[in-house]
Amino acid sequence: MNDDRSANRFELGLEPRPANYTALTPVSFLRRAASILADHTAVIHGPIRYSYAELFARCRRLASALAARGIGKGDTVAILAPNIPALLEAHYAVPMLGAVLNPLNTRLDAGALAFILNHGEARLLLVDRELAGVAGQALAELGRDLPVIDIDDALAPEGPGIGGTTYEALLAESDPDFAWPPLEDEWQALCLLYTSGTTGNPKGVVYHHRGAYLTALGNAMAIKLDARSRYLWTLPMFHCSGWTFTWAVTAAGGTHVCLRKPDPALIFPAIVEHGITHMCGAPVVLTMLIHAPEEVKRSFGQKVVIVTGGASPPSAVIAGMARMGFDVIHMYGLTETYGPSMICLPQAGWDDLDAESLHARMARQGVHTPILDDFQVGDPETGRPVPRDGRTVGEIMLRGNGVMKGYYRNPEATETAFDGGWFRSGDLAVWHEDGYAEVKDRSKDIIISGGENISSLEVEDVLYRHPAVMEAAVVARPDDFWGETPCAFVTLKPDAGEVAPDELIAFCKSRMAGFKAPRTIVFGALPKTSTGKIQKFELRKHARALRA
Repeated sequence: MNDDRSANRFELGLEPRPANYTALTPVSFLRRAASILADHTAVIHGPIRYSYAELFARCRRLASALAARGIGKGDTVAILAPNIPALLEAHYAVPMLGAVLNPLNTRLDAGALAFILNHGEARLLLVDRELAGVAGQALAELGRDLPVIDIDDALAPEGPGIGGTTYEALLAESDPDFAWPPLEDEWQALCLLYTSGTTGNPKGVVYHHRGAYLTALGNAMAIKLDARSRYLWTLPMFHCSGWTFTWAVTAAGGTHVCLRKPDPALIFPAIVEHGITHMCGAPVVLTMLIHAPEEVKRSFGQKVVIVTGGASPPSAVIAGMARMGFDVIHMYGLTETYGPSMICLPQAGWDDLDAESLHARMARQGVHTPILDDFQVGDPETGRPVPRDGRTVGEIMLRGNGVMKGYYRNPEATETAFDGGWFRSGDLAVWHEDGYAEVKDRSKDIIISGGENISSLEVEDVLYRHPAVMEAAVVARPDDFWGETPCAFVTLKPDAGEVAPDELIAFCKSRMAGFKAPRTIVFGALPKTSTGKIQKFELRKHARALRA
């Protein structure tokens, strides 16, 4: 048998050509939307409205202006801004040039920003004027000249800029018909996103055009976006490029509704005023909406799909959102997988379950999205799949087009992440008989007490069911006899009154095996990362101190 592909009669003379092959890039979604939905509202930002034709022209103007300043293929363009039109426009304009967009986390301090600007080798920085102070401090620490453009957003607080020109002035002087060079290689870098960096310096995750294109289409399909969709930007666009919804909403021809701050006092009115149909947020955002003051909450006639990810949303949170008119879709992913890469798809027969059983099923991470090649729950040591028994713990492993190129300037971390031909997530899970994965913990968060593994997420889920609990996080506390025991850090609802630790411990013991119940309860606010994730490493330090 001849394995030479050149001898394959279906290959001879049938080479790819412009008529039948183009490199995949999410920039093409905007060009299409502007062509067929020119007058459709693309962006709403307070009183501002942009059609798709206007959005396309603004993005081409920005690309033109950047090109005039020497930005080209492979150059890093950083932007520090909340969820405003300029940040959305940068997700199209910068990749048009073959340059790499580096959206910066707006909650970072000056030192962290300086590290990222230096590590990512930024050539230019765009800054919203509300963030000019911390940006100025970061530039001072950077120790080198970096051109700065001030974003003069109409809804930003008044304040001085730090750049030589403003964003709108830049667009005004540039070409709305700018012809950008065609993308030659869909594997080319598109975005540089930095992980939260809970310990040590953050890692720079590099996205490629192909992955962004396919993941955006997969996410649009997963939550059923179309031209009637109105998407509220409650998830930061700097976080995994907004889980690719910066591109997915445009691919569907929907409307982006910008929001500078994810405040319930702004979110509920926006849902009503703009007829919002879709939004995203970490579980902490869902908790914030559930526990918003009654005078802030608004009722709305339409069903609002809200996608959540990160840590598993406790079943009590899913139930609370449903009571307010939200349809919760649970997806799972990481910065390294462009955000969502798995989805908890409802199955036939789930509608017949009681509410508690249904919400427990909905809290699973589920199965891989269609754009990924495969996933497994594998043995961290051997890489082999674990039994689908719902009990054996393994690591979630993913592979396919929706996985990063690798970590920028960090080959050792890249090789570790791709060990064995899979992307190693570091999340420990069980695999159910129906093929659905259920995360039990990050590998470092499993509690081993008397030789038994205890899932901190399982304990947290029970705590969230207590009517007085608003937030809960469980970590290991060292114990001379058991090795480790569960220690729960709890934030009570504002109107909860006094709750004794013994009451919560007894509540847990009545709903789970006694050895899994927390031995220690600590009340107070929970420390969080800049993306709203609970900082368990800080809680672990606190728990260790309690031992002394």
